[in-house]
Amino acid sequence: MAKIEKLIPRGNGYGWKYSTVGGITRVIVETGNDIAHLNELDQKLWTVLSCPVNGLEFDEKTLAMLDADKDGRIRVNEVVAASQWLTKVLTDMDYLLEQEDTIDFGQIKADTDEGKEVLESARLILKQLGKDKTNITLADVAEYMAGYEEKCKAEYTAANPDPFEPPYGEKSDDAEAAVNALRAKIADYFMRCKLVQFDEEAASALDVQVEKIAAISGSNLADNAAEISSYPLARPVKAATLPLNGGINPAWQAQFATLKALVLDVDFAGKESITEEEWNAVLAKVDAYTAWKAAGATAMNEAIAEMLKTHGAAIEPVEKLLRLCRDFFRLLHNYVVFKDFYRRDDNIQAVFQAGKLYVDQRCCELCIKVSDMPKHMASAGKSGLFLLYCHCVSKVQGKEMDIVAALTDGDVKDLHEGKNAIFYDRAGQDWDATITKIVDNPISIRQAFWSPYRKFGQWVTDKITKSAEEKENKQFEEMTTKADAGTTEFQTKVAAAKEGEAAAPAPAEEKKNPTPFDIAKFAGIFAAIGLALGYIGSFFVDLGGFVAGKWYNILLLIGFVVIVISGPSMLLAWLKLRKRNLGPLLNANGWAINSVVKINTTFGATLTSMAKYPKIVGKDPFADKKMAWWKKCLIWIAILAVLFVLGFKLTQHRWVWQPKPVEVTTEVVETAEAAEAPAEAPVEVTAEEVAAE
Repeated sequence: MAKIEKLIPRGNGYGWKYSTVGGITRVIVETGNDIAHLNELDQKLWTVLSCPVNGLEFDEKTLAMLDADKDGRIRVNEVVAASQWLTKVLTDMDYLLEQEDTIDFGQIKADTDEGKEVLESARLILKQLGKDKTNITLADVAEYMAGYEEKCKAEYTAANPDPFEPPYGEKSDDAEAAVNALRAKIADYFMRCKLVQFDEEAASALDVQVEKIAAISGSNLADNAAEISSYPLARPVKAATLPLNGGINPAWQAQFATLKALVLDVDFAGKESITEEEWNAVLAKVDAYTAWKAAGATAMNEAIAEMLKTHGAAIEPVEKLLRLCRDFFRLLHNYVVFKDFYRRDDNIQAVFQAGKLYVDQRCCELCIKVSDMPKHMASAGKSGLFLLYCHCVSKVQGKEMDIVAALTDGDVKDLHEGKNAIFYDRAGQDWDATITKIVDNPISIRQAFWSPYRKFGQWVTDKITKSAEEKENKQFEEMTTKADAGTTEFQTKVAAAKEGEAAAPAPAEEKKNPTPFDIAKFAGIFAAIGLALGYIGSFFVDLGGFVAGKWYNILLLIGFVVIVISGPSMLLAWLKLRKRNLGPLLNANGWAINSVVKINTTFGATLTSMAKYPKIVGKDPFADKKMAWWKKCLIWIAILAVLFVLGFKLTQHRWVWQPKPVEVTTEVVETAEAAEAPAEAPVEVTAEEVAAE
């Protein structure tokens, strides 16, 4: 991350300064003279070719003024045009480095057409505000525009009188709100009354159920306002009239009293109840008033917007100058170069950084808003970064958004989809964040070293869990099957006993002769197994001899095993970490990135901060009991001693276990064949033949 500067003149043109930032050579824009010569900078050397107007942590109105063709993108030619316009207005381009939203008239060129236009606009604004001074600020422009907008409203109202009279005078807005608050509830009441007219027996079902009141009567009813408000506004009756002086649901009495005072007492003074037709007449008056306000407001807003647009063109030059004085230099640091991104300062972040994500005892500072989730995830893997996609919700602001956070340090064992976190935007507002997608890429060489063991451990755990679940399900199925069979058998016996019948004995199963064991068939298998065991035994003997040969051989063996297991993962991680690039994430958001935006391990470690705890001196009374260090040392010494002695003994008595060959004789084969042949029928011998013999 060291900075190396050198001058590289380009022919007879301007001599630009360059530096290496994050392993990439970039041009430096640090003086007003650099800004004045942006038109001479080869476009191939710009970090960005275009960026969106919306979705950045940057004043959108400033970007809108730079967007000359109004296509929603800021391109190189538009940035260059702004820099050239500034050279015709400012006497000293270094003033842009101050990033102030105020300017003295002495810093504006009076001998150019552009400078004269700005001065005329500035003096017009100050004259209208009644301010006598020789400088102007962006706040002066905002104050002038606000006053001019009020003036436009007054002129429009005077020129466009409306004969429409609000139905309830000055309280028409309050009356409108009171009607809308009970509109749905009163409609529900009249519909219940119509159903009672249709079927009087349904009246009890349409009214509040006594069981519902009984269910909450034992608790504080004031705490059950939500439940009570779901009951009907009043008891539905066949006459289909709404009472005005009582019988209203207690949860709605306050709103109904307001409606009665503002509307019902005005339209139906002295009446005890109103019909649905009378209520619909009230709705018609209020709806007409609402439509009149909307139409009038729309027409007035359109007229005022046109007046402001016409007048704004006259004062736009001075507003443009003030905004560029404040924002242009910062834009160049996020456009021509990425200085704000590579400058590690908590108070300065790049315009595409949306805030900070706190998750799993770490803070991720590289968080970017996602405008198109499918498009973004399609190119996310090309960045080589470990990414957490999160859906963020702010109940205070009533907004939702998606972000992607890059994890560049620490471990990932506790991260998973569905994990909750907290996101803080650039204004410091907190959002509830939930991880919706994880793009797995290496974070560090250290993390890659342990990755195979972590994955193998997870695989073993999953296998054991799956096997245990299968056995448990199998045992449960066998138990339930036997239980069902026993229950069925018991019920059958009970039924048979009641009928006085003895249960028929189950037919005896036909005894099958077992198939004789053919030793010849398995002789080859036994020989192969024995040979394999011999080779395995020989391998372990050689391994023991190697370990016992030299004291450091055990270290070489351990190192070899570690390299075989972790080596490929570490090599792959090293290759990917060297190619981590922010460009694909920005390209997915509509940027046109013209250069690699590297995030190497050194810089990446600054983008994710880990939790750090002080060393605790006191003892934890609930900590797990640990073995003393000297006991651990004795155990390891014993293990190494056993390995050493075993290796030494094996080298003194080298042997390879060979299985005893199996002799297959003709007699055995014949016996086997005889066992398979059917037995001959016995010969019958009479008593006379036995006596004769």
